[in-house]
Amino acid sequence: MTENRPYVPWKLMNDFMIDVFKAYGVPEKDAAVCADVLLESDRRGIESHGCNRFKPIYIDRIVRGTLLPVTEVEILRETPTTVVMDAHNGMGMVASHQMMEMLIRKAKTCGMAGGAIRNSTHYGIAGYWAGMASKEGLLGITGTNARPSIAPTFGVENMMGTNPLTFSFPTDEEFPFCLDCATSIVQRGKIEYYARMGKPTPAGMVVARDGSQMTDSEEILQALVDGAAALAPLGGGPGDEMCGYKGYGYAAVVEILSAALAGGSFMKSLTGVSGDGSPQMYHLGHFFFVVDPEAFMGLETFKKTAGDICRALRASQKAPGYNRIYTAGEKEYLTWLDRKEKGVPVGEAVQKELIELRDRLDLPYQFPFEK
Repeated sequence: MTENRPYVPWKLMNDFMIDVFKAYGVPEKDAAVCADVLLESDRRGIESHGCNRFKPIYIDRIVRGTLLPVTEVEILRETPTTVVMDAHNGMGMVASHQMMEMLIRKAKTCGMAGGAIRNSTHYGIAGYWAGMASKEGLLGITGTNARPSIAPTFGVENMMGTNPLTFSFPTDEEFPFCLDCATSIVQRGKIEYYARMGKPTPAGMVVARDGSQMTDSEEILQALVDGAAALAPLGGGPGDEMCGYKGYGYAAVVEILSAALAGGSFMKSLTGVSGDGSPQMYHLGHFFFVVDPEAFMGLETFKKTAGDICRALRASQKAPGYNRIYTAGEKEYLTWLDRKEKGVPVGEAVQKELIELRDRLDLPYQFPFEK
């Protein structure tokens, strides 16, 4: 598909985001982590979680007081193989980065390690955290709960978040096997992206309280906040004809692990809105597991077997009309190869936000699309 949006160089966007985060009180080291997590989404082509969310999800929440710019991480419990943290409503990406650094060290020493965080905030794409492990030759697994969005099978009330269950494994190829996706048919960030692009949400992804399908993206976003709509779990809903109970079950697994391991909040207590309708902290939870394949049959054996499996899948018979089969993480790698020298593609809505932040903070930046 031809890209008609202008590109912004990676370094320019990275430096700009760091300076904006700093202007809103985020320490420079933490700002660098946050910017990298957001840009990793754009590198992989996961634009629902990249610079599209920079202002509305992070900067606006800092301004609103539902996200603290300084992250005071407290370690509640630690053993040689486990860690439990309280992020105290700071930057979820900062707490998660600290968690993964600790778990990687522990897994390399003990073979496995696991951790959980409570009272956190949005931690970006889950694949970033699992990917920190696979870059070190380890297996990474993570998940997070979120604002209620998914309705249970046979239901129409949004009860659980989009709750990604994410894995990243090293292979003997140029890229890891990385499965990073929500347990709903579509994630809220994708609908935000549709709204920004002026596009409808495909039918079958969102159900209203009366059981009807919703497609107006702007209307859906408001209905999700009001509790008047819910996302269908993987497989679909509200019935079980397309086996949506599978997505519902996995979403519940993520909800339980994200909350119960750290003794944190869950479901309706994660709305970000108090009983009187005023904004409040989100209190999200995340979980992480890291496994060292050296504790099994060795890293090289694991990488070759994983690579052989991926290659066999891609070499299998194609369906009529299709000339290629992909494995998890491959499309994201190809997107990075395409964008590596070009930069971040930004649409009109994001362009306006970047200019607004630049002008508000009087920062010395000029973007390529300003001609």
